[in-house]
Amino acid sequence: MRKVGLGATIGIVIVIVLYLFLKESMPKDVSRLPFLIGLLILDMYLWSSLRKFIFLYHKAVIYSLMTLYWLPALALIGLAVSSFFIDFDSWNDTFRTYFIGTIFVFYVAKMVPLLFLFLNDLIRLIRYIIHLLTPKSQKQIDDEFRNSRSKFLRQFSLITGGIFLGSLIMGMVKWAYDFKVWKHRVRLPHLPRGFEGFRIVQISDMHLGTMATEKSLKEAVRMVNELKPDVIFFTGDLVNYATSEAFRFQHVLADLKARHGIYATLGNHDYGDYKKWESAEAKQENMEDLYDFYRDLQWKLLNNANDILEKNGEKLAVVGVENWSAYPRFPKRGDMTKALQGTEDTPVKLLLSHDPTHFSSEVVEKYPEIDIAFAGHTHGMQFGIEIPGVKWSPAKYMYKHWAGLYEDNRHGKPQYLYVNRGLGVIGYPGRIGILPEITLMELTKA
Repeated sequence: MRKVGLGATIGIVIVIVLYLFLKESMPKDVSRLPFLIGLLILDMYLWSSLRKFIFLYHKAVIYSLMTLYWLPALALIGLAVSSFFIDFDSWNDTFRTYFIGTIFVFYVAKMVPLLFLFLNDLIRLIRYIIHLLTPKSQKQIDDEFRNSRSKFLRQFSLITGGIFLGSLIMGMVKWAYDFKVWKHRVRLPHLPRGFEGFRIVQISDMHLGTMATEKSLKEAVRMVNELKPDVIFFTGDLVNYATSEAFRFQHVLADLKARHGIYATLGNHDYGDYKKWESAEAKQENMEDLYDFYRDLQWKLLNNANDILEKNGEKLAVVGVENWSAYPRFPKRGDMTKALQGTEDTPVKLLLSHDPTHFSSEVVEKYPEIDIAFAGHTHGMQFGIEIPGVKWSPAKYMYKHWAGLYEDNRHGKPQYLYVNRGLGVIGYPGRIGILPEITLMELTKA
């Protein structure tokens, strides 16, 4: 009882400290506190199973395993406490990325043995109920219930959890920046002949606040330039919390080249909504810094605006809207009517819109003149399976369109949506199965 009481006390302290940390440093993430509380409860539930197994070893091993097990919780407490003395945003970006990523990895790895433990205890509970209905003494039934946890299942779950932990670590150190080029050829019958073979390279969701090194981004820039794009589209989420995260990468991004320029639009993270600002003026200054950043790079930021490309007197419209999402927790600032003004005479219209829910919720319903929409946002959840014949990610349960090329024909002509899997990472600083993407789309009339 004393051990349970101590664990509960530690749990309450962690919850209180986490609440204060989120409220102070990341106010928009306070809504995630119930999830963190749930994690802590599961942590204690798993420990109740592993404790007897761990205490069979020598004291030095016991203390080492205890420290390893509770390290993520201790790290969360340390993160929360330090945030009251050191501004979270002042941390080195790389250190912060991997510190939080390591916490995340350990907690996710614990989910595997937790699943086995839950199934085992469910079976035990069913057996316990059956035994209650049979003529045995209550003491005998209680003893069977306490001692019936499967040793094999417990050991198997720990081995599986270890394998999963290793995979998550590999996702951080190897696959996070293992860039993959996806190539598509899209037919538009009304494409002006001057734009035949027009090469569009799309990148999205750089999240430079969690970009580990300049080397990784330089490799992506090299791969993009090797594709010899006519135009480059960047579909939002340059940063995580503040524009300052992008400053150290500006000279790298300046090397991106395209014949007809680089166009960008804003994502939900670009507005600074995930950070507590000292004042409204400070937040607006952050946005002005972002606008200046794009101007210095000579990227054309399309905030509910458009630009007309011309070749030999023929035209193609590039339209961009601010973030528009069907989900209320994300901004809904896009204005298609404003963005399309002046494009009436262009036979092909390409739309940059960060959130793919915009396409299914508004674009195909009201704007059949849009030929192709380019989006990002989902990252493919940075986890899934993509092999010939199999395409799956948890993202599919949140987003109808979560990665790749989609087609809608409700207006008697095809309208396309392309959802880029993202170049960077956020939350978990790695990828498993869903690699970071550079998209090459070639337009054709034939």
